[in-house]
Amino acid sequence: MDNCIFCRIVRGEIPSKKVYEDELVFAFHDIQPQRPTHILVIPKRHIASLAQVTPEDEPVLGRMLSVAQQLARDNGSADGFRAIINTGRVGGQEVAHLHMHIVGGPDPVGPMLKKI
Repeated sequence: MDNCIFCRIVRGEIPSKKVYEDELVFAFHDIQPQRPTHILVIPKRHIASLAQVTPEDEPVLGRMLSVAQQLARDNGSADGFRAIINTGRVGGQEVAHLHMHIVGGPDPVGPMLKKI
């Protein structure tokens, strides 16, 4: 996707504070962190959201999850972290490129959801 902001970050057209890259995924610090540790992990190939994945995407999804613990530990969240994938409008997805937030820090993250 030519205009996708995350695709442009992967291609180096938009600067980022990269923390990890391999043949499948790219990870960088969020520009508006919500916690002391806030990293985005994205597939290098454009996938709009978790709602659009196919069985062929299993290797990249597995890689996203498998690098999460190392990224969290290396970036100040050795005692735990939260991995979040927002999906679609109802799920709060703001960028139409699959991405996982790794959030944490020295203090507990807090409740997962507000009770209604």
